[in-house]
Amino acid sequence: MKVKSILVSQPNPTTAKSPYFELADKLGLKIDFRPFIHVEGVPAKEFRYERIQILDHTAVIFTSRTAIDHFFRMAQELRVTVPDTMKYFCVSEATAFYLQKYIVYRKRKIFYGDGKFSDLIGVMKKHKDENFLVPLSDIHKQEIPQLLDGEGYKYTKAILYRTVSSDLSDLSDIKYDVLVFFSPQGIRSLLQNFPDFKQDETRIACFGPTTARAIRDAGLRLDIEAPTSQAPSMTMALEQYIKNNK
Repeated sequence: MKVKSILVSQPNPTTAKSPYFELADKLGLKIDFRPFIHVEGVPAKEFRYERIQILDHTAVIFTSRTAIDHFFRMAQELRVTVPDTMKYFCVSEATAFYLQKYIVYRKRKIFYGDGKFSDLIGVMKKHKDENFLVPLSDIHKQEIPQLLDGEGYKYTKAILYRTVSSDLSDLSDIKYDVLVFFSPQGIRSLLQNFPDFKQDETRIACFGPTTARAIRDAGLRLDIEAPTSQAPSMTMALEQYIKNNK
């Protein structure tokens, strides 16, 4: 069947030059955006039960901007003043620069990697004596604790936020030719919101092997998959599929 409408399970692009807009114009498609999941902060009252003391730590490891937001949110809710001596280790330079939202950047000890956690581990080797706090989501890459354990770092995982399903009830009577997913949590949200979901002629597209596995484990049909050697991006995979199924 011909594809005329697509729902992308992500927020609206922040730039007018999004490849999705270009694809819509090029092929005359209706492309809508709707996050299937969102982040909620763990309440301070609940965090206290973990008996994790921020000030027992001499350094913080940040894997994302979201982790930064929730670390400083939690410190504020707990009425903890983060000392100027605290060291910050960020997965990338962009993440490190985001710290300027909360601290005077040039007056702090800040270190960063090239975007990979494995690279940041190398940066941390000169700081083996630190006691690290690692703010994370309830769903996070197992590579993080595995690498920290492997190198013998002293650290504490702090679950400060959660990835939860969004309310999609307003979509119950809206049909799309293609649904696009980027995480297993997006598939979980689909099935939580629509437990009687029947795929029928709806095509499902996804990015990444873990999402593909979640789709198949849910008993759904995966029609469009990226990245591949021919389609390294989601929009390229969509374009190829649509052109081959006119």
